[in-house]
Amino acid sequence: MSNMASAPHLPQSESCAVGWIGVGKMGGPMARNLLDSGVGLTVVEPDSGNRAKLAEKGAKTADCARDLRDVQVVFSTLPNDDALMAVVSGETGLIHGLPRGALLVEMSTVSPEYSERVAQILSEAGLRYLRAPLSGSTDLAAKAALTVLASGDRAGWDEVLPLIKTFSARQFFLGEGEEARYMKLVLNTLVGAFSAVLSEALAIGASGGLSRADMMEVICESAVASPLFKYKQEAVVNDDYTPAFTVSQMIKDFTLISDAARRNDVPLMTTGLILELYRSASNAGMRDEDFFALVKWQEKLSTR
Repeated sequence: MSNMASAPHLPQSESCAVGWIGVGKMGGPMARNLLDSGVGLTVVEPDSGNRAKLAEKGAKTADCARDLRDVQVVFSTLPNDDALMAVVSGETGLIHGLPRGALLVEMSTVSPEYSERVAQILSEAGLRYLRAPLSGSTDLAAKAALTVLASGDRAGWDEVLPLIKTFSARQFFLGEGEEARYMKLVLNTLVGAFSAVLSEALAIGASGGLSRADMMEVICESAVASPLFKYKQEAVVNDDYTPAFTVSQMIKDFTLISDAARRNDVPLMTTGLILELYRSASNAGMRDEDFFALVKWQEKLSTR
């Protein structure tokens, strides 16, 4: 494993043809940071508003992935497995346009199973593949403070690392297969569990007369403190669940975790219970709130 965080040395923009597919909540700020570094960029994005924001900063636009015929590197930030497969091998997919030897840097949270299929399809088309899922929120994306978890084409990693450093603070290369996809599942398992366990811990404390503010202050100064708890401290105290990562997104990620575990014969009993907790919160109207809204959901359950 390598963690490389030295200052980036960017290739000259005129010789660096880069495409980006999917410039929404995560991809948009990442692409803006790349543009701000002086790299020329062509974006593919269904939402006209998102396209316009980047065009104002100098990006070119293309109608579909197939039209990225003149780029050597493509980044993608997509919502799910099906979107990735369509972008790669659909009628207007990358395999019908990219020149041989071009590199796809795929940064979405998708299943290892689909990622393996994508690797095979790209290889057969003479294209290279770097898995590079992200750890971090939309706020961190805007601040160029994301963590990138990479695996796959090592030479490709070395080539695009200067570009990746324009929108991330930490970068890890983990292997030549699906290691990065599994590392993303590892992190998401822990992140989702933190919210679930915290919600129950606060509920038992509240039943004994403790205020949420006092509990969060003590927790964040204790041995169980974490950067995530400290980051969410004010939001939890104020019941502010403006989404950085929603309950529905956590359901998607925990479904990926459960599916991967089932495929690999790994029993995950606690993870299954946490998934059901997020589904319950979603059904109670919290689908589009931040995933730490489990604190509010647990409080409602406890006061019935």
